[in-house]
Amino acid sequence: MSTMVDVWDTLAAAIDGRDWRPELAQWVEVKRFEARDGHVYAMVANRRDLVYYRLEEAELDLLPLLDGTRTLGELVVSQFDTSGDLDAATVIDLVRTLHSGGFLTDHYVDVDAAVTKAIAPTGLQVRLTKFARTLKIEWSGAERLTQWCYRHGLRHLFRPAGIALSALVAVGGLVAFAAEVARHGLAYETRTLGGWVALLFALNLLLIFIHELGHAAVLVHYRRRVRSAGFRIYFGAPAFFVDSSDALMLDREARIAQSFGGPYFELIASGLAAIALWLWPHGFMAPLLFSFVVVNYYVLLINLTPMLELDGYFMLSDAIRVPDLRPRSLSFVRRDLWTKLRHRERFSSVDVGLLVFGTVGVAFTVFVLLSSFWFWQRTFGGLIAALWHAGAAGIVALAVLVSFLAAPIIRGLVVLVRAVARRLETLLQRSRFRMQRHWRIEAAALIDALPLFEDLPVDILNDIAGRVERRHFGAGSTVVRQGDPATAMYVVRSGILDVIEEDADGSQRVVQTLSAGESFGVIGLVSGAPRNATVRTRRRAELFTIDKGTFDRLLTDHVALPEFAPTLYELAALRALPPFANVPSEELLRLREHGSWLNVPPGTAVVEQGAVGDAFFAVGDGQFEVVVDGQRVGTCEPGGHFGELALLSDAPRAATVRSITPARVFRLDRAGFEQLVAGAFRDRVDAATHRVAFQRE
Repeated sequence: MSTMVDVWDTLAAAIDGRDWRPELAQWVEVKRFEARDGHVYAMVANRRDLVYYRLEEAELDLLPLLDGTRTLGELVVSQFDTSGDLDAATVIDLVRTLHSGGFLTDHYVDVDAAVTKAIAPTGLQVRLTKFARTLKIEWSGAERLTQWCYRHGLRHLFRPAGIALSALVAVGGLVAFAAEVARHGLAYETRTLGGWVALLFALNLLLIFIHELGHAAVLVHYRRRVRSAGFRIYFGAPAFFVDSSDALMLDREARIAQSFGGPYFELIASGLAAIALWLWPHGFMAPLLFSFVVVNYYVLLINLTPMLELDGYFMLSDAIRVPDLRPRSLSFVRRDLWTKLRHRERFSSVDVGLLVFGTVGVAFTVFVLLSSFWFWQRTFGGLIAALWHAGAAGIVALAVLVSFLAAPIIRGLVVLVRAVARRLETLLQRSRFRMQRHWRIEAAALIDALPLFEDLPVDILNDIAGRVERRHFGAGSTVVRQGDPATAMYVVRSGILDVIEEDADGSQRVVQTLSAGESFGVIGLVSGAPRNATVRTRRRAELFTIDKGTFDRLLTDHVALPEFAPTLYELAALRALPPFANVPSEELLRLREHGSWLNVPPGTAVVEQGAVGDAFFAVGDGQFEVVVDGQRVGTCEPGGHFGELALLSDAPRAATVRSITPARVFRLDRAGFEQLVAGAFRDRVDAATHRVAFQRE
């Protein structure tokens, strides 16, 4: 006899998630870091797939609980016991993110990606199309090549003798180059390069390869992974790259060494070329060697200066343990500096450091642009003119040369253009806001005049004026539709609108007409219920709108609707309890249906040791004592809670909780808690819970 399986019940159980026991996989590595200001964060690595996430300290505390012994609901309770905040969504989001990144033992199937891959065409044309779109070609075999190079020679560079010899070559090259510049100056004869331009271009590509090989070799030396390498067009210039994301899992000193590995290998190669130039200054390849050395020492200077987010910057930020040094310093110069000056606030040592770094960083960007133009014009001006007048072949060679030599200028220009664009956008927004000031003040005044709200404070009205939106609707337009979820409230600035009720048979009737100064949509936001009517414009109308988030944050506590007063009072009382402080209004309404307030006289045992647990209690007022085997072991004050483990387990109560004073508690049954957790999980099954994966190249 076959057993019938209800597909929908099976599917519902599969996506419910309450009984899911997530387990962190054995291939996951966790590295904890502490910044100079005491901020704690962690990097977690999926060693199997080489995926990296950054977690904050609160999220880091959850990882040891992912051992496969706890259900998702129990994880929510554990986090609740730690933070005092019954925010199931935060825990579920983190678990789902780790699952999608391959950090859990349960296999994750990305259906969309699988379907896309299955139907995508293959072949050379597809790969060329991808390159045209991304300007990048990746190669997954870079780790094997790096390990081979390391075993067959590069490992000697990490030994004391190798370090001493390579340092001698690097320093000797700098001395030789300085001597050659003192002898000939920067105006070296480069016009004779001519057909050597392609070779110069190839040599510089080789140097970039050596630079990236240096980064990869340090990773291999520290027994880390090289995820991939490849070739790309970077700011108009062709270049090799290495994905060194695994360096994020290194200790601070090793990360500094990894950042320095690329420039150091480049210093060695440039040093050899500079020594050769010094030994044979009049050889037939001297102009080529000079050009090669000049370009690379200049790029090395830019790369090692910590004002741009290149190797030197990463070395400095790791050395001083400030991972967000550049964005933090620029933010200080743009905003905090002027606020402190206006209010004549005292500058701390951190403020001074950020000011110096941010100011020097901006000045250095300008220096890069100006010095690049002067440097390239003085060094290669003659060659550029010669190639320009050499016909088609010379122009092609010139294009190849410029594509490489102008890369630093192009990078600087792109950075500058982006910064100017962001600044212009900010100024445009401010200007637009000033132009909108009149109607924003009018909107705040109309909202303040509504009988729905009682005594709106000035600061609330100012905030509303900054967040209100203005929308126009043509005649016959539907603003809201009966049955849709409530997402905003509306105030009529001009026009006439009809409020229409629709019956199940499709018949409609106008129950109200709205004109300037009137509002609609508040009831749906307050109650969490769907729209109870359709609102349609009779003629062209202009409306002020307040979105749900702004309404909940600024206006909910000021609504005066008599029919909803009990509900609003209960929701406000629940939100005042720490466990429910961050629970959305819709969830609070569901909690209200599964719970109740209890007034407890002194000396009353709310739960008894040994009894079956079936509810959770949050203390609003009063004091309780916790008694185990007749001995008082603790107390529970207002804002506290007890009985949470009973929501997920049928184990007997571990203690008796008895009121000491008159008390008031909210009792939430198990069904309410399970509904809260399951609802939060289902809401996120289709959500894009992507966490930024870090990558360093």
